[in-house]
Amino acid sequence: MGAFMNIKQYVAEKAKKAKAASRQLANISTEIKNSALLKMAAGLEKESATLIAENKKDLVAAEQKGLSKAMIDRLTLNPERVKAMADGLREVAALPDPVGEVLRMWRRPNGMEVGRMRVPIGLIGIIYESRPNVTADTAALCLKSGNGVILRGGSEAVHSNNAIVKVLSRAGAEAGIPEGAVSFIDNPDRACVMEMLKLNQYIDLIIPRGGEGLIRMVSENSTIPVIKHDKGVCHVYVDNKADLAMAEEICFNAKVQRPGTCNAMETMLVHQDVAKTFLPAIIGRMKKAGVEIRGCAKTKAVVPDIKDATEKDWDTEYNDLILNVRTIASMEEAMDHIAAHGSQHSEAIVTDDYGNARRFQREVDASAVFVNASTRLNDGFEFGLGAEIGISTTRIHARGPMGLEELTSTKFIVFGNGQIRK
Repeated sequence: MGAFMNIKQYVAEKAKKAKAASRQLANISTEIKNSALLKMAAGLEKESATLIAENKKDLVAAEQKGLSKAMIDRLTLNPERVKAMADGLREVAALPDPVGEVLRMWRRPNGMEVGRMRVPIGLIGIIYESRPNVTADTAALCLKSGNGVILRGGSEAVHSNNAIVKVLSRAGAEAGIPEGAVSFIDNPDRACVMEMLKLNQYIDLIIPRGGEGLIRMVSENSTIPVIKHDKGVCHVYVDNKADLAMAEEICFNAKVQRPGTCNAMETMLVHQDVAKTFLPAIIGRMKKAGVEIRGCAKTKAVVPDIKDATEKDWDTEYNDLILNVRTIASMEEAMDHIAAHGSQHSEAIVTDDYGNARRFQREVDASAVFVNASTRLNDGFEFGLGAEIGISTTRIHARGPMGLEELTSTKFIVFGNGQIRK
């Protein structure tokens, strides 16, 4: 009981301090915020060796626990990834500050001026797994958008995350950022998460990033509004009007470039009119890259040397070099499959038919729908938002990659000259 009370007090005190810092941060100038971000970026690069050394402690523990190759890849820091984190902070510093932007103003018949202004959400709680770069990305986005942030990474990355937060906090303090604006729950006890989810008096929004189990647990237990960054069961549909050379490059990239990500393709849908030409080439190339292929009966009729796809496979996010392939009779069948099995994350069509492209974009329900481009491009940086806090599959407030604007709310501002209600 004593340990539980200690955890409850520990998390509450962190959140209370972070909430107080978030109120100060909301009114800090763009110049101070940008200076802090640039100092943080420089600090990460300066401490690169220390960050990698701390990360190795997590990698050793991950291997001992038998985590998957995809999970270990997400967890790994190297000089290139540390530099990418620093570059992400610089990208955010270079972006326009959304705080205080007046979206529009209008005049009422009584002469009153009414408008909307962007404001920070407040204190945002981020609960995430594996990727240490999430720590830097989310801290940068929350800071620039005037929000305090309380981070709770997975126990598998505790050394990496703790080291990153220390660098960010030190650099932020030097630039004038309030102490506690970037807070980290360094206790790996899972009870900390449950305590965070009940602190609606301090935390204004919870954003979970991780596997299906984490998302479900947070959604079911939180008394705070949640924006979900759910699993990615993503598809590429190769139309009968597709440029097949282009389709091969897009499909290969969508599966192989980094299979452990949420925007990687899990199922390739191929129109039967091009199956005999397209499937042997793309499946052969996938196999050479180490991809295990699971196909439907029509696909196996063209390329027999693959595994049978089960009904469960169509709903699975592998995060690995495994690909489902289904041969279909029409674009309608492809869209029906996506509606039945997709996770509303990232969907793509490869086609030279303008009508098919426009219809696919209108009718397919996802946070991003691509025409003649890889699903791997569903990303804040690729979309020009800077580092993202994640890809929201929630329909309310924000959907798709969440950049600075998605981390703000709005309030009404009103200018009068003595108007009263009659």
